[in-house]
Amino acid sequence: MAVVNEVLEIARKIENMEIRGAGKIARYAAYALQLQAEKDEAKDVEGFWSDMKKAAKILYETRPTAVSLPNALRYVMHRGKIAYSSGADFEQLKFVIINAAKEFIHNSENAVKRIGEIGAKRIEDGDVIMTHCHSKAAISVMKTAWEQGKDIKVIVTETRPKWQGKITAKELASYGIPVIYVVDSAARHYMKMTDKVVMGADSITANGAVINKIGTALIALTAKEHRVWTMIAAETYKFHPETMLGQLVEIEMRDPTEVIPEEELKTWPKNIEVWNPAFDVTPPEYVDVIITEKSIIPPYAAIDILKEEFGWALKYSEPWED
Repeated sequence: MAVVNEVLEIARKIENMEIRGAGKIARYAAYALQLQAEKDEAKDVEGFWSDMKKAAKILYETRPTAVSLPNALRYVMHRGKIAYSSGADFEQLKFVIINAAKEFIHNSENAVKRIGEIGAKRIEDGDVIMTHCHSKAAISVMKTAWEQGKDIKVIVTETRPKWQGKITAKELASYGIPVIYVVDSAARHYMKMTDKVVMGADSITANGAVINKIGTALIALTAKEHRVWTMIAAETYKFHPETMLGQLVEIEMRDPTEVIPEEELKTWPKNIEVWNPAFDVTPPEYVDVIITEKSIIPPYAAIDILKEEFGWALKYSEPWED
């Protein structure tokens, strides 16, 4: 009884940020559980369920901040746990898990398209939009608006230290959208020519605060100062259920060598610490609306999404725990 190699490889890629972006991480996590169920070599229900829990726990421990990851695992494993507790046989349990994984992936992919359709309604012809990092949901809003014939231009920040802005800039440009690529510290300078800010989210708390790539909060603050609308595009599985009970979201600290190359860092004085937080927290008062696949909501309505989507999660321990 063991975790299959393909699952371990996906976990490694998530941890090393070879697989990045909250939506993509979530879909790969669900797919990894699907692979575990399909390829597991256990001979009985007990062994199979034990392997599923091991795989889910390994995946869960790769990225502590991206709530889409545990929410994907919860979606699949919660359904598996109900089937297991109800006395499902080996084939039934296997079917439930595989089907739940496929269902999550399908819903996730459709969510991005739906967010684009809903969000594009708030984009006007001639808008200059600023965005940060790389978000499929945010890109969907801009791409859909462009496909509707709206003449837009997008200012893309570089998003140090991993330069995810380069990915966003190239993707938007591939659709024909005019792009201006700027350094992160130029965001305030160019906010005066910006009509709207559209960004994604890694996680959203019960009070509507947005956890996203470091630098997001500064851009939202600058937008607030300039009276520019800030719109956050996020699938409902990025809403953080534990925050309903007051849990704080852990901010992941990344390797300092992402900021300073390892060889250069070796020559630095020992009394210089290099801190590399991956995310920051944008207060809800800096956010005008959150675009989900269900509707556009104000930040304070995040609690309603959480109750509707994940209220059940508060009644149980994590399905991969004993």
